[in-house]
Amino acid sequence: MYKLEDIPMFSHLPKSYFTLLHEKLFVKHYAKNSIVFYEGESSKYIYIILEGSVKMYKTTPKGNHIHINTLKAPSLVGEYACFEQQPFPATCEFITDGTMGMLPFETVLDLLNNREFSYEIIKSLTGKIMLLSTLVHQETVLSSEAKVADIIIHKPNIFQRLKNSEIASILNLTPETFSRILAKFKKEKIIRLKNHKLEILDRDKLSLILETNKIKECTNCILSFKEKIGYKDEA
Repeated sequence: MYKLEDIPMFSHLPKSYFTLLHEKLFVKHYAKNSIVFYEGESSKYIYIILEGSVKMYKTTPKGNHIHINTLKAPSLVGEYACFEQQPFPATCEFITDGTMGMLPFETVLDLLNNREFSYEIIKSLTGKIMLLSTLVHQETVLSSEAKVADIIIHKPNIFQRLKNSEIASILNLTPETFSRILAKFKKEKIIRLKNHKLEILDRDKLSLILETNKIKECTNCILSFKEKIGYKDEA
C-alpha cells in the first residue's frame, strides 16, 4: 500500500507537513466492486487511491454506464468536485480490493501555498482534461470497429491484463459487440488472439479501419454526446 510520502503531490512537501496530513487523513478499505461515491453526491474530501484500482463512469438517463477512466494507486479522485464545490460528475467503483485515503478539502486549501504541491494539483487536473478530450473523440467520432482497432494499435498489452468484458466496458461496447469485432478481425487475419496473447498480423488494415471507419451520423457530435450522458447546460 502506498503512503502519502510516496505520492508525487506530497513527496515535495517539507517533512513537517506529514504529521498534520496523517492526523487529518481518514483511511478506508474497500472490497472489489464497492462504490466509493456515486455520481451526484457531494463531498468535502479529496480521495487518494492508496491501494488497488477504480473505474469512473457516468450513468445515462437510460441506466447505461459510460466508462470515463480507470485509475490505479497512487492517484487522486474527486479533486474537481471539491475545488468547484460541485457534486461528483461520475461514480467511483473499486475493480479490485483496495484502500482509499480521504483528505479534508480545507487541509488541501492550506497546502496550496506550497509551490510544488500546487503544481502537482494542476498536473492532475489538466491530465484529466486530456482524458476527457480523448473520451469525447472516441465516443463521437470513432465507430465500434475503429474503437477496437485503436486500442489494439495503441494498447495491445491490455489483452494480457484484462478480460474481454472489461475491455469492452472501457470502450463502452457490449461484450457481444466486442467479441463479434474480434472474431471478424481474426477471420480476416488482421490479428491473432489466443490465451489473452494478442499478435497483430496486419497493422496496415488496422490503421485503415481507424482512419476510415468513422461515425458520420451526428451533425453536432458534442451535443449528441452531452445528451447521451445526460448533461444539461446551466441556464
